[in-house]
Amino acid sequence: MAEFTLYIGNKCFSSWSLRPWVAMKHLEIPFEEGFVRLRTPETAANLSKVSPTGLVPVLNHNGRIIWETLAILEYLADLFPEKILWPADIGARALARSVATEMHSGFREVRYGWPMNLRRPKGHKPLDAEGEAQRERIETLWRECREKHGRGGPFLFGHFTAADAMYAPIVTRFDTYGGTLAPDTRAYVDAVLSMPAMRHWYAEAAKETWPEPGPHEQD
Repeated sequence: MAEFTLYIGNKCFSSWSLRPWVAMKHLEIPFEEGFVRLRTPETAANLSKVSPTGLVPVLNHNGRIIWETLAILEYLADLFPEKILWPADIGARALARSVATEMHSGFREVRYGWPMNLRRPKGHKPLDAEGEAQRERIETLWRECREKHGRGGPFLFGHFTAADAMYAPIVTRFDTYGGTLAPDTRAYVDAVLSMPAMRHWYAEAAKETWPEPGPHEQD
């Protein structure tokens, strides 16, 4: 049995599952993948066997259960300090935690207006006024992180951090629905999408045989 088991849902649309998965894959932290198919009559019962909240992702570390995405990322940062999941500089680390937490609790209109759907053909989909304001806020955050701390690499803080993991599903949404993006936004989106771990996730999502979500699903 693997030391770590990460329970996730369907790769095509389970945005919260993607976050710790891509972090562990990118940072080469070995884990076994546990899977619970979402949107079925059996989903709730199957989730109750592995998750105290009935949600994914959930990390099982030799019987120790960690739920909630940010808690999983913090736990991994504690276990593997050499992976530098948070920036070493205290100011950069404070900013990274701030933007990651804002992502965890916010941007509802972007998330609902642009649902993660890796089957959907790319094309611009307008957001409502609140969604557009939230989209602009996301781009402002990305720009601030990159301008202040991104000189060492293509990610928000140069090297890959938990903040990038938290925004990875939003990156897919910008790519799917955003149309023509600002050059700096496009560069960051492309940097995340070009990660081998992200390409791996997309490839496995494409192999899923279930009908949900449809390529033009709106909700």
